[in-house]
Amino acid sequence: MAEAQTLQRTPLYDCHLEAGAKMVDFAGWEMPVQYQGVIDEHRAVRTAAGLFDVSHMGEVRVRGAGAEAFLQRLTPNDVAKLVPGRAHYSGLLTEEGTYVDDVLVYRLAADDFLVVVNASNAERDFAWIAARANGEAEVSNESDQYALLALQGPKALEILTPLATPGTPAVSELKYYGFRQGEVAGVPALISRTGYTGEDGFELYLAPADAPAVWRRLVAAGAAPAGLGARDTLRLEAAMALYGHEIDDTTTPFEAGLGWVVKLDKGEFLGRGALLAQKAQGAPRKLVGFEVEGRGIARQGHGVVSDGAPVGAVTSGTWSPTFEKALGMAYVPPALAATGTRLALDVRGKTLPAVVVDLPFYRRPR
Repeated sequence: MAEAQTLQRTPLYDCHLEAGAKMVDFAGWEMPVQYQGVIDEHRAVRTAAGLFDVSHMGEVRVRGAGAEAFLQRLTPNDVAKLVPGRAHYSGLLTEEGTYVDDVLVYRLAADDFLVVVNASNAERDFAWIAARANGEAEVSNESDQYALLALQGPKALEILTPLATPGTPAVSELKYYGFRQGEVAGVPALISRTGYTGEDGFELYLAPADAPAVWRRLVAAGAAPAGLGARDTLRLEAAMALYGHEIDDTTTPFEAGLGWVVKLDKGEFLGRGALLAQKAQGAPRKLVGFEVEGRGIARQGHGVVSDGAPVGAVTSGTWSPTFEKALGMAYVPPALAATGTRLALDVRGKTLPAVVVDLPFYRRPR
């Protein structure tokens, strides 16, 4: 009998147990799915502040004199426009313009970048990037050097400010997708004004040994521990794509509503030819948001039906704690993508009526 695969644990494993977390297998990691409950944790992030352990994410360092040119050809967004202290959302694409993964690219210095990738794809992404460097840049997997905490919600700044060493710029002066090196609770940290919940917030890159103390300080200051369950309902309300759901190796940025990351006029990059052709012809399908009318929830993989024929599939679906109704996203033909279009969802042989609505479902108050 084969030995059971040992799950990896983040440096915050003991903190999760202390907080009463229910732990689950996520992409080979033993991670907290919830503490007090998904709905309470979701609402804490929307009204105050929640704290997530996302240390399972992968970090790939790309540096050297050719690093910018290399990443410019590897990714669809315009790396040349990043200055040190700024990050952007982008992707790793195939020659067909479909997703290997979605990523964040941080410019640490002129010739030094940090590419943050999804946990489920971390080893594959590192290999993908390294195989294409051709000596142009030095590529190293630095995932083991980082723990990553996400402090998210309207009170995130209020909680973080007293713990962050004053600097230039102060954390209050960081713009969205800005970052700086500093200290949190007396230890070095890369402080990034980013997140995947639809709220204001910060992501803190720390040495693994420092993470538990920082976690405990943030919780003591008022941040509610939040698990993967709330992270998923929050990102869905904000219509943020999740690899393996809205995007994968069969979907392009144009189909997924992420065409804004594609800078076709910047020059050659992997997948550009296919994306040029799709833009000229029009994407064959479109990601839309829907609300279920009546009772029932549609989940990933449930069918979308029109005039009795299957026309698409649900990518994500949940009961929304903010709106107290069932929401989801699905791929449909462009002719069915207009707001107000009525859809039928096939949920295990039962038909649920739904209507196409604007995305995102949720926008934080300004």
